[in-house]
Amino acid sequence: MTEKMKLLHLVRRGAKTFIQVQREKATGMLDFELKELENIFALLLLGGFAGIPSPPAPIAIELLPYLEREIVVLLARSDLSTDPIGALMGMLEID
Repeated sequence: MTEKMKLLHLVRRGAKTFIQVQREKATGMLDFELKELENIFALLLLGGFAGIPSPPAPIAIELLPYLEREIVVLLARSDLSTDPIGALMGMLEID
């Protein structure tokens, strides 16, 4: 009887571990998909800079508030792109 209980406990623990791993994979995939959808959304609205036809201006202006985070990242990257070595040295605190 105790061997059956041990085996049952082991199977339950294995099933819980399997379920937890699958949940983590699913949330990781959803997070990746969300980031990609945000990138596509930004590319659709700001695609004129990359040579992609843009949506009509009134629609793009109405959707711009949803791009606040992407615009902040864009500005931070543009600041970093002017002097990447200087930014790296600043992070490493090298004078």
